[in-house]
Amino acid sequence: MNSEIFGAMSEVDPSNFTEHSLESFWHDSPVPFMVTESGNAKTISAPHMVVTLLHHLEISESANIIIIGSKGGYIASLIDWISGPGGTVTVIEPNEEVRSHTIECLERVGSNGIIRVLSPESMEDPAWKREVNRVLITGAVREIPQYLDLLIEEGGFILGPFGGHLNQRLLKREWQGGVWMDTDLGGVVFGPVDIGDSDKNPFEPKLLAEHLEDIVEMIGGATGTDNEAMARLEGLIDSLRGLPEGIPEIGEDSTEEEILEHPVIELLMSEMEWMGALWPVIGELFSFDIANPGAPGGDGSDMLGGHEDLVP
Repeated sequence: MNSEIFGAMSEVDPSNFTEHSLESFWHDSPVPFMVTESGNAKTISAPHMVVTLLHHLEISESANIIIIGSKGGYIASLIDWISGPGGTVTVIEPNEEVRSHTIECLERVGSNGIIRVLSPESMEDPAWKREVNRVLITGAVREIPQYLDLLIEEGGFILGPFGGHLNQRLLKREWQGGVWMDTDLGGVVFGPVDIGDSDKNPFEPKLLAEHLEDIVEMIGGATGTDNEAMARLEGLIDSLRGLPEGIPEIGEDSTEEEILEHPVIELLMSEMEWMGALWPVIGELFSFDIANPGAPGGDGSDMLGGHEDLVP
């Protein structure tokens, strides 16, 4: 890593942004910085990913940078350290709990330049001008948020993980001559920008359709995959998207009758005959977890030689 990123990673203490143990972080794994009232954890990305994002963001002194998704304020503090007294870092955080936590941490730590933490609604203020050099998105998104379209100056770019729930591509999307020019930086797995997305009912038709689309993309080209089954899976996705709005949610208090008569369950059951062969694969992909190579007690941790260079 370059000297600026090395300096920032050395000087900015992640313990200022989380009360959770940093043991997994020093072994190159994500660490939670808070757990919301609804029980969802928000994490600071693993050090190798933090460094990757900082590297591709190409931060200069006095830069004007927007971060979508706060990561507890840790990445904002790193960028502030690199951009210096003339820099401006604007953190856009959708979740109120996370926003309050981030503000508290950053006020305690202080800054070299300007750091502000705002809600997405603040981006609709007409006072915003198209003068942003860089935008970093720290969670999975399918498209560029609309409120960013008019903010990036010529030659500026957006860096972030674009894709669905299961996997994304880290893209550098540069604004050149009135069009977005993409550079694919590889496959990544991030949680959603808005932690509220984790609270959505998994049987909500649109959300389920999106998850199934991710699965089609991931296994569609696999050797031995039944093309007819994949075509029918795509038909199921269309059917889910065609269901009307306002379908009642399935919850812990739902009766067996309510569950069996629910439109999404009825649709899935009607397709179960041909889905039987794919269901184990779908189930595994829905329940995946991110691997933590080198973590304490993890299988094969010695294979990578550990990450002693990260331990302070």
